[in-house]
Amino acid sequence: MIKIEIFNLLPEFGTNTYLIIEESSQEAILVDPSAPSMELLKKVETLKLRYILNTHGHLDHIGGNSFFKKHTQATLAIHQADAIMLTDNKKNLSAFLDMQLPPLPADLLLEDGDELILGGLSFKVIHTPGHTPGCICLFHDKYLISGDTLFEQSIGRTDFPGGSFEQINQSIKTKLFVLDDDTIVFPGHGPKTSIGIEKKINPFIR
Repeated sequence: MIKIEIFNLLPEFGTNTYLIIEESSQEAILVDPSAPSMELLKKVETLKLRYILNTHGHLDHIGGNSFFKKHTQATLAIHQADAIMLTDNKKNLSAFLDMQLPPLPADLLLEDGDELILGGLSFKVIHTPGHTPGCICLFHDKYLISGDTLFEQSIGRTDFPGGSFEQINQSIKTKLFVLDDDTIVFPGHGPKTSIGIEKKINPFIR
């Protein structure tokens, strides 16, 4: 059994940080730590944190990497196409918002189809380029962490460097909309939704 907890560490960006817990082993994955947080660290320290996972390399999804890496030594993972964003503040956009981040390279570079194991359960990496070249989603059973690829009745922005409206549409249609309709979607911003709902009413999918 898994449990997914949601944290809002960076209210000005509204980024969803997720803590995925495999309950029998108490192993966990921290997804998109947007900022340092002592409150979340206290929670994490009661668990066996295996991975810090970035769904992509924008500042509001990686701002807490250094803090949580320092205190937990968990494996920092990101798709290889976004890896440079962890060490280049122009590419992760923090240089333009006076929010310079300390460079911290990934420990693990991911590719489409890779699997992360948590307490014996497998979480599949789905490469969904479009918002950034290295955007990924994380999937297990009926749970999809969609990052900034798919939102409730919306999709990720494609006007940043490396973005592509055509590419994000293709990613969603060919890699996400093939999942079961009752798959619960946990997006990078905003409320939860489902694959079935988005297939029916998302106005951005052509």
